[in-house]
Amino acid sequence: MLLRKLRYGNLKALYAIQGMFSISNLNAQITSYYCHSMVFHQSANNALEVVPGNIYPCQSFSTIVSTILVQARDPAKLSEELQNALDEHKLNEAWNLHEQHMNMEGFPRKSVVNKLLTTSSQSLQLQYLERAYHLVEKAIEEHKQNLLEKTTLIYLSLCLAKASLPVHAATVLRKLVETQQFPPVTAWSAILAHMSLTPSGAYLAAELVLEIGFLFQDGRVDPRKKINEELIAMKPNTTAVNIALGGCLLFGTNRKAEQLLDMIPRIGVKTDVTMLIMMGHVYEQNGRKEELKKLKRYIDEAHDLSNVQFREFYNCLLSCHLKFGDLESASQMVLEMLRKAKKAQDSLGVATFRFEAMKVDNTNTSIQCPQIESQESLTLTPEKTMIPQTLDYEYFFGDRKFLKLEEEAKELLNISVMKFQNKKQLITTKHGILQPTDTVFVKLVKGFLEANKVKDLVQFLIKVEKEDSPVSPDSSPLIQVVNSCISLGWLDHAHDLLDEMRLSGFKTGSSVYSSLLKAYCKENKTQEVKSLLRDARKGGVQLDASCYKALIESHVVDEDTQGALNLFKEMKEAKLDNTSQHSQHNQQEFDMLIQGCGGSGEAKLMAKLLQEIKEGQKVDCGVHDWNNVIHFFCRKKMMQDAEKALKKMRSLGYTPNAQTFHSLVTGYAAVGGKYTEVTELWGEMKVLGLYHGMKFDQELLDSVLYTFVRGGFFIRANEVVEMMEKGKMFVDKYKYRMLFMKYHKTFCKGKAPKFQTESQISRREAALTFKKWIGLF
Repeated sequence: MLLRKLRYGNLKALYAIQGMFSISNLNAQITSYYCHSMVFHQSANNALEVVPGNIYPCQSFSTIVSTILVQARDPAKLSEELQNALDEHKLNEAWNLHEQHMNMEGFPRKSVVNKLLTTSSQSLQLQYLERAYHLVEKAIEEHKQNLLEKTTLIYLSLCLAKASLPVHAATVLRKLVETQQFPPVTAWSAILAHMSLTPSGAYLAAELVLEIGFLFQDGRVDPRKKINEELIAMKPNTTAVNIALGGCLLFGTNRKAEQLLDMIPRIGVKTDVTMLIMMGHVYEQNGRKEELKKLKRYIDEAHDLSNVQFREFYNCLLSCHLKFGDLESASQMVLEMLRKAKKAQDSLGVATFRFEAMKVDNTNTSIQCPQIESQESLTLTPEKTMIPQTLDYEYFFGDRKFLKLEEEAKELLNISVMKFQNKKQLITTKHGILQPTDTVFVKLVKGFLEANKVKDLVQFLIKVEKEDSPVSPDSSPLIQVVNSCISLGWLDHAHDLLDEMRLSGFKTGSSVYSSLLKAYCKENKTQEVKSLLRDARKGGVQLDASCYKALIESHVVDEDTQGALNLFKEMKEAKLDNTSQHSQHNQQEFDMLIQGCGGSGEAKLMAKLLQEIKEGQKVDCGVHDWNNVIHFFCRKKMMQDAEKALKKMRSLGYTPNAQTFHSLVTGYAAVGGKYTEVTELWGEMKVLGLYHGMKFDQELLDSVLYTFVRGGFFIRANEVVEMMEKGKMFVDKYKYRMLFMKYHKTFCKGKAPKFQTESQISRREAALTFKKWIGLF
């Protein structure tokens, strides 16, 4: 009653305040306080206005004075001033007026609230976007969501995503779904596209697609019912899923991407060419060789693939073969590409010759040479895309079906695809024909040598040379591989390669034998020198003078004078004593090969091989094989078989990695109730991380945390949280807040029981710590 009097400007309100206090001394103090602290005057509209004077610090009455200052204004006039400030885009003034209105009257009317939100969003300034977001949060907390229009919230979420605030943007979208104001997929896919430009946003985008897709799994929503019309419009489509997949590939959350692929058939999303290529990338990153083979049939039968997309898939397939150590399949792919490239080159040469001949003929026939799409014309660069950063709300509101946003989402998807494609240049395209790069040969040679398959390596390289003849014998891949082994000190490998080359009838020059002999002499390997000399003579290879000198010096060091004389006599008979310049040239040629700077450019293969062998890590193919077996059992919820496979994997000496544990944890979560098993796995993970350097990634820790929170294992959950925060990993707190509210809403409410065991006390403290972390205090 008192406040109402103040609002309407009744001067008696002051005396009403004083009348509340019966003690005369206190009354005198209040009167004195107001007289010195503020000046009252009555405005033209009969409203009481309070002009602050010298306000003295008085804790007892500061709240009362503040209330009077706010309440003394007319709410209608305040609302009008707020509306005018928004019309003039005076946001700072508008927010101050809004705060006054909230303290006096609560929320303004619906139109003003939405105007404030849209104007703040359109500015794309962080301070106003943050205020708008917190206003939405406050309205929902106080059950005033009826003040918020659906289009306004979609617009706010879009602007938050554009301003690189993906967590806020995702929260607004989630609130829309919770309050059943279902946003159409054409709108929220554009929000996802902007979110996916950052690592945390890309992770949230995948989570959102999975959460929304869960509503439609296995035909839960009947599309024939009119009541489900808005809900059906929210269903994830091909563009939305592609955007989430692109973000996962761009920032390396490949197992989250595989969860998206598992969801696709369950909600009936149509696949397009872009999705097929991204599937290839996901399967390659996760080592799913069998899935890639199945996908190959679709790729080969697709008619709308560009050269770049076709090359991208085969890059993935070849990379997967190499990752698994399937050298036979990889080498067959390379040889097939070389054969097709050679055939196409011959056909192109004939066609070019005929075309030139017809040009010489002065005929009237008009011939147009077909244009071949280059890689540049098939890829989309960010400069070619014109995506506006700001978006006027009136224009946004006028596009009822959000078609412009859908186009914007597709443009951003193309940019995302362009960023993660072509990272592994194993294959290139020339005249529309796939051709292997030097990187493929380097990885294959390394794989053959590590597997000690020298004979297979020689046969492969000989077949390569038949399809793609080098400029000179000394620049052939075989010779470069031998020289690489010599340079690395792998003399036995080099000798084995030369033996296989000789048995296969491959003709080699003297330089490679000379290099190996000198290396043997330097290490005083007499028996190997004799064996290599015999091999060289059998192959009809004539050694140069520098090689003979090295052999003579070796015999002198071993005090084998007769052997040294025999070699000197042999060198004289071959008339090699005056060929120092030739030997110097051979040595320079070998040095150039070592540096990878040969004149023809072919020798660069050797430099890449040396770098790959020195820097590259040996991939344990066995771990990948077992991971696939365990993953298969976990997907089928055959956890006992998965446990047996894990035991067998350990017994064979293979150490599980993050991918192994991720499959097991998600498998146990799918079965349900297997929290003890996950706790045991967590203990093993910590040991492997501490003593064997196992790396914990975000996806693994997130899956473990989800299981612990679901089961109420808060002590373990806090351990995971600590590890994630130490590794500066993004955690979706909103997801865990909702999970806690769903399964543990009544936990830790009220006072703690008087009698508790030590374990109960620890669990309660851990739960309170976790509850505080997710923001429920």
